[in-house]
Formats: sequence, C-alpha cells, structure tokens
Amino acid sequence: MSRRLIGFAGMTHLGVNSAVAAAERGFSVIGFDRDGDQIMALQQGKPSSVEPDLPELLAKNRARITFSTVADTLRSCDVVYIAEDVPTDDGGLSDLGPVRSLIDDVSRAMSVDGVLVVLSQVPPGFTRRLPRPPASTFYQVETLIFGRAVERALQPERLIVGCADPRTPLPGALAEFLGAFGCPILTMSYESAELSKISINMCLVASISTANTIAELCERIGADWSDIVPALRLDRRVGPHAYLAPGLGIAGGNLERDLRTFCHLADRHGTDASVVRAWIANSDHRRDWVLGQLHERVIAKTPEPTVAVLGLAYKPDTSSTKNSPALALLAALAPFPVRAYDPVVTPRPEYHPRLVRATSALDACAAADAVAIMTPWAEFRRLAPAAVAARLRGRTVIDPYAVLDAGACRASGLEHVTLGAPLPRGAV
Repeated sequence: MSRRLIGFAGMTHLGVNSAVAAAERGFSVIGFDRDGDQIMALQQGKPSSVEPDLPELLAKNRARITFSTVADTLRSCDVVYIAEDVPTDDGGLSDLGPVRSLIDDVSRAMSVDGVLVVLSQVPPGFTRRLPRPPASTFYQVETLIFGRAVERALQPERLIVGCADPRTPLPGALAEFLGAFGCPILTMSYESAELSKISINMCLVASISTANTIAELCERIGADWSDIVPALRLDRRVGPHAYLAPGLGIAGGNLERDLRTFCHLADRHGTDASVVRAWIANSDHRRDWVLGQLHERVIAKTPEPTVAVLGLAYKPDTSSTKNSPALALLAALAPFPVRAYDPVVTPRPEYHPRLVRATSALDACAAADAVAIMTPWAEFRRLAPAAVAARLRGRTVIDPYAVLDAGACRASGLEHVTLGAPLPRGAV
C-alpha cells in the first residue's frame, strides 16, 4: 500500500467514484463532505450514486477510506482533489459559488506542503484566478461518464493536468498518484486543460448532432442509419470508436453546460459559435421526437389515450434525471393519463399530474394505448414483445434506442418505431 494519502473534498458522484478508484489503486484516502447524512451513508457503505460495481468496490476498499465531515482531517493529505458538483441552471450556466467556498475551506485546512487539484468542471480562467500558490495548485480534467464512472475512474484513457507552468515537473506526490493509473499524462496550461474538457464534449456533441440529423432523414426516405454506421466506422477519418448513436438530444447537464460556456466565451471574445448554437437547436428539436411520434400515431387518433413510459433516468445505470427527455415528455403529456416505471428512479407526483406509478415494465403497459421506452435499461431489453403486446390496449411501441427486437415486435402485431429506421407505414 502506498504511503501517500489522497483526499477528496466533495462526496459527489465525481468525488465518491474517484475516491474509490484511488483506494482500489492502493492509496489511502480521506473523503470529506460537509453533509453529515452523506458521510454517514458512506460510512455504512451506501453511496448515493447509482453506478455498476461502486458498492462492491467501496466495501472491498473500506479499510483504506476514511470519511469525515471535518475539513482538518485533510491536513495530513499529500494531495487533495476538489470534487464538488458545479450546479447549472436551466440554461446550462454554472454556479461557481459552492466550489469556490469549498476551495477556501480546504485551503485553510491543508498543510503548506499539500497539493490542491481542482477536479470539478470549471470554465477557462478559473484555476489561475484562485488565491493560492501556483506551484501547488493544479486543474485535472474529469472524464467520468454516468453509468461507467467506476470503469472510467479506474482505467482512464489519459490524464490531463493544467499547471501554472507546464515546463515544471509535477510535484512528487501528484506524479506518483497519477502514475499509478498507467496511462499518458498530458500537462498544459490551466486554460488549455480547462478548455480541453469543453473540447472533448463539443466533439462528442458534434458526433451526436450529425447522427441525429442523418437519422431523421433516414426515417423519412427509407434508409436505415444502422446500415450506414459500419461504413463510417471503417473510414479512418471517422474511426471504430466514434460515437454514432442517434438519441433524444443531449442531457445530463455537463454537455449542455460546456456548450453554453463556449457560447459565452465566444461572445465575450468575438469568435464564432454559430455551429454550437446549431447543435443546441438540433438537440431541442430531437428531444421532441417521441412526442411527435405519439401525436401522429396515437394522440391524434385516440380520445384520452393512456401512455406507458418506461425509463425516467436520462441514461441507463444512473439515477440522474438532469435534463431527462423522459421528464420533458411527461410534462408535454400532462393532459393524458401516464403509467411510468424506472428500475431506479421513483416516479413522483410532481413529474405529471395524472401519473400512475407502475411496479414493473409490464405493469406500466397494462391497458396503455402506446408505450415509449425512454431509457435503454438492460432490464427492458429482456422484455418479450409478445408479453408487451398482451398487456397493451394499443399497438404502438415508440422505441428510440431499439431496445426491443424489431422482428419480434412485428410478429407480435406491434407498430415498432425506432430512431434512424424507416418509419412504419402511415407516417407523414
């Protein structure tokens, strides 16, 4: 076990997964948070974040991790990571107040030899403006993905570190810690590292927007996006790992924040952000895809239709509903009865005025005129289309992510509607 002691301030989704990964790599860890309930739950082995393998790894490494509400426990740490959530408003703008407050508290508690690393997602220029010694202050790009956070924290593709002077070697404690992950370490200026995080997400959004735009045309002209994807993956300019799955717009908060941050910076400095605004508009447009299909196929033809909604989380393997297309759909379906089910997220009355909380996916389908599968949970992939058909009153299955087998749906007499595939007959 390493003698280095690594601290994480902020037991958020980012902080907890990063702390557990550090312990799994053999380091002693202190997890600090001002929320006593959060710390008590972690001491009992109950993380609030829903992630595959997280509870198991937390239990395995429990002896290496100390959880505390006392900032002074960080004084003995060689390196302390700031992992506070940076909340965003409905427009994607960041509130940096909480992370600044936490940095102030942690800086007062740390030893003079300690290294502070900002892991929270902050805009370019933030780290350089901190009132701390530059030689012991760094920014590190976080690249966790909801639903894959443990995997990403344990096996990063590369580590990107922002420094006051990239020509100066990293402090020994930080270099030792980062070196334990066995991947390339890229050092650069604070501003370059902070913009790297935004750049990664912008390239991802560009791929998503391209897939969404072409997939929509596929639906109308009889082409199938799933036929086209293998051709793109074999093109070296696109590549086998490109993100080419169409979806219901961007969600989760982080991508939206980065797009808004870039637009704000571009406006301030007089550079062009028109393509970024086009991506935002495309996301808004595609988010309503399910609603449009329901209107066309069910609502326009059925008095007082009942809709089953499967999945409320914005993506599988997480409990986050930040900017979830499912919640946007529920809001738009306010006049109609809705039966909802999610394996992790509990349907709440505030989501919909006529919401019925179902006990299972098939229970949600009972006597519904249509079902919309809004989150591609693995549980839903095991549904038998024949069983779904037996529960439904109607025949329409809106399945954006092709969770159900199309052939089995057709054999069961279901109208199966999927992103990027030719629309069933009767579509406009």
